[in-house]
Amino acid sequence: MAYDLEEQEQLAAIKAWWKQYGNLVLWLVIIALTAYTAWTLWGNYQRTQAEQASQLYYEMQNAVQSNDNERAQRIASDMQEKFGSTPYASMTNLIAARIAHDFKENDMARARLKWIVDNGKGDGYKAIARIRLAGILLDEKKYDEAQGVLSAKFPEAFASIAEDRRGDVYYAQDKLDEARKAYQAALTKASPDDPGRALIQLKLDDLGGDAAAK
Repeated sequence: MAYDLEEQEQLAAIKAWWKQYGNLVLWLVIIALTAYTAWTLWGNYQRTQAEQASQLYYEMQNAVQSNDNERAQRIASDMQEKFGSTPYASMTNLIAARIAHDFKENDMARARLKWIVDNGKGDGYKAIARIRLAGILLDEKKYDEAQGVLSAKFPEAFASIAEDRRGDVYYAQDKLDEARKAYQAALTKASPDDPGRALIQLKLDDLGGDAAAK
């Protein structure tokens, strides 16, 4: 009988607790389930996006192999519109810019590279885009624009290449002291096993070496 009374008291306590906190518990469960469902759906969406983007990137590779500039530009535009938030968009636009430049469509090449600089994902892709964009502007003798593109902070892996390109722009402007300093900076920032060191050293030697800057 004592046990029955104790069980009744426990049951009454549980009922009282549930009456007070039951709605809160239900809401917490609903919130947790909703969050889990949203996370699962988002994960599925991201996987689907990545799969579709990778397929489009594969099509870009086919366009490159067939040297089809028109198709390459169309694929790059599709990638920008549909998967602009993925790294595939930056990768595809880099390729499209190179093909456009090969076909002497510099306006298109610049537009592709500028899109990466402004909207691309990944500091590495942005750095490559800046360096290539500066190269096109250098060819077009738009020296101030090229230097502006190169004025950004570059990841360490690309710092030497950026300085080297900056030196090329100064050299084209006949600003030899500035070019020498840029090449010296490029050499300093290059890793010991960087294959580009030899070419940078040749440019520096052509200007009299770092001793001439002193």
